[in-house]
Amino acid sequence: MKGSCMIIIKYTGRVDFEYDIQGLLRTFFPGESMVTDREAEADLILEAEFYDYFEKIPMVLRLEGKPYTEGDFKRESERTFRREGSFLPGSVPVAEENPEGDSIIFREDYDRVRKETKNRLKRLLFNLLKEYTGKTPVWGTLSGIRPTKITSSYLEQGYSEAEAKQRFMREYYVSGEKAEQCVNISRKEAEILKDIDYKNGYSLYIGIPFCPSTCLYCSFTSYPLSKYRTKTDAYIEALGRELEYIAEACADREPDTIYIGGGTPTTLEPYQLDSLLGIIHELFNTKAVSEFTVEAGRPDSITQEKLKVLGTYDVSRISINPQTMNQKTLDIIGRHHTMEDFLRAYDMARTNGFENINMDFILGLPDETEEDVRRSMEWVERLKPDSLTIHSLALKRAARLNILKEQYEQYTIENSDEIMEITRQTAKKLDLTPYYLYRQKNMAGNLENIGYAKDGKAGIYNILIMEEKQTILAAGAGSSTKMVHPDGMKITRIENVKDVDLYISDIDKMIERKRSFFEKTER
Repeated sequence: MKGSCMIIIKYTGRVDFEYDIQGLLRTFFPGESMVTDREAEADLILEAEFYDYFEKIPMVLRLEGKPYTEGDFKRESERTFRREGSFLPGSVPVAEENPEGDSIIFREDYDRVRKETKNRLKRLLFNLLKEYTGKTPVWGTLSGIRPTKITSSYLEQGYSEAEAKQRFMREYYVSGEKAEQCVNISRKEAEILKDIDYKNGYSLYIGIPFCPSTCLYCSFTSYPLSKYRTKTDAYIEALGRELEYIAEACADREPDTIYIGGGTPTTLEPYQLDSLLGIIHELFNTKAVSEFTVEAGRPDSITQEKLKVLGTYDVSRISINPQTMNQKTLDIIGRHHTMEDFLRAYDMARTNGFENINMDFILGLPDETEEDVRRSMEWVERLKPDSLTIHSLALKRAARLNILKEQYEQYTIENSDEIMEITRQTAKKLDLTPYYLYRQKNMAGNLENIGYAKDGKAGIYNILIMEEKQTILAAGAGSSTKMVHPDGMKITRIENVKDVDLYISDIDKMIERKRSFFEKTER
């Protein structure tokens, strides 16, 4: 887990695309220490100079030192974009010259120019780092979390699947395998979402920020139930008020999906679950939704009584998440359930008639080996879940595994495409096909999260939250509403406070934030 070199990033002049540059550097140097514009001894120095993309855009890169291979390497590359003769196709020249008088400025659609400039710069940096390290990351220059949004947009523009794959590879240097995977998933997503009403419908997210304990890798808004047990009734009361407002504001619309997440919703007592689900049932047409999901992620939170409550209120999909089927790993990461707890909870869910059960696994957990992953997948083959979600461990800043990393330096974090292949083969044996994919920063092995499902059992909400084509109204502490504007392009986020006590005391403010937006858009 410990970095082996220090990377110093020095910027001179005006800087743009800083986030993308650092993301690409982390792709090539995972886990390494990285600082910006600081005088220090360093193994690797990157110097970059950028100017406004409507003027001259030189990029100067100098890589010094070579911590990963033998020999010295020094390269200085300078390239100017948007000079006369190199402007983007379709742009219109205007009678304007830059201060040096040696290039004409070509102005066109701002967003497209900016995007193309960023992609060119990243391709140049990718090639330098590829030569420097000898590595060729399979996700190319991509640092964003939604690769399939790109391939979906190509298909929507009328590209064939083969053309979409080639363009994706050409523009982002993505490997052929990953490009084909994204195109296939984009096609699958389009099939699943064909009946979703983007314009007049919406999805509803309800956050329950309580857990039996906080896992070592977790960065979500969650609080240990032991400390907040006396506040859960007040929380549900506040949540009910926010849901009442959402139902009132959307009286002429119906939700396509409802998703109760967290945290762990099934940490609530049966009477509290009954109260919450009763409120939802009363305010929204749950029988008409395409999908009603409740995360029952922690097996130690599931009881027979709670499953019966869920079954009473039209819940169609649940997720029971072991994360691993290796007890030693469960103990390390702070999951307080045992293998027996998980098997008991899964069997209870099947016995209670749940026909759409998802299982989550994380690859790259501390000290997990390829053999451990193989053992977990053997259990998946026996249990035959309806969907399977495979996560590559992402070390977030707020996770204890990152905050207290000195305490966990003895553990190895390992993930690779070979390990991912074990999970792919398991999904294939069970006739589970990939239906959504996303990425995060600092993922183990620089890989991805991917969902597999039987036909008709895909998590529709999972696709909608990634594709950002439909408004998702969110209620609860730490939740984030995403309002998709009528043009389908702009998204406004409305955040709720994370702190449970503040959420309860300031519930009127949370409601007012939404009310203010609805009133503005109605004018």
